[in-house]
Amino acid sequence: MADYVLARKSRNIMSTMVHVFLNLLLGIGSVLITVLSSSPLLGLILVIASKWRVFAVRARYLWTNIKANLVDLIVGISVVLLTYYAGAAFLPVDFLLMAFYCLWLIVIKPLSSEVATLAQSLIAVFFGISAATIMTANLDPIVLVFLAFLIGYAASRHILIQSNDKDFTLTTLVCGLVFAEIAWLCYSWSIIYTFGDTGIRIPQLAIILTIFAFVYNYTRGAMIKYQDDFRFKHIVGPVIFGVVLVAIIVLCFSNPIFNI
Repeated sequence: MADYVLARKSRNIMSTMVHVFLNLLLGIGSVLITVLSSSPLLGLILVIASKWRVFAVRARYLWTNIKANLVDLIVGISVVLLTYYAGAAFLPVDFLLMAFYCLWLIVIKPLSSEVATLAQSLIAVFFGISAATIMTANLDPIVLVFLAFLIGYAASRHILIQSNDKDFTLTTLVCGLVFAEIAWLCYSWSIIYTFGDTGIRIPQLAIILTIFAFVYNYTRGAMIKYQDDFRFKHIVGPVIFGVVLVAIIVLCFSNPIFNI
């Protein structure tokens, strides 16, 4: 019996090590291959191929599987696109993205607590909107609007599917529509903050929508928690903080020097 337990523990340790190694390979390889090939195609193929289990199901389960894995797909695809649009040469941002994606795959993604779920959604919003804004800078605004809707929908669904609320379709669609509306309003004045020669570029829209996603989900959580006793005082702190922060960003950090 003792030998069986020892052998089982050894297999568990080995499988964990293999899992970590494969995730490191994906995190490093997706960025490395994108820079070396000067194309996002191979990096995107690598990210999508790593999710082969999502697509290896019957057709009727395919969309359900895709929705359940949207947040992870958004983060992976965004890392590849941000790497590509940073340039063909290795820059500090490439190593930061590489380290972040490894951290995401090994540490952040497996977490399932309420706080972790919220953090995963906010990360997907920030990176997804960042990649979408940079990618669509010279495209029709409808592309950014659609991508913003998809990211808002995915982030909201990722949080709400963990809750006890069985019917959250309307809430996720509303969140996606608000994301799309804000993206459309901000498209004509797209501000991107750059940091010297590091290759780091952060769109203003990504910061605004990340703040909105946090306040939106905090407000909904408070409404469910307090139900008939809900008062504005229950959300006044996060709402005021979010409004003030967005106002400061828009009014004080919208210098045209950052305009793309």
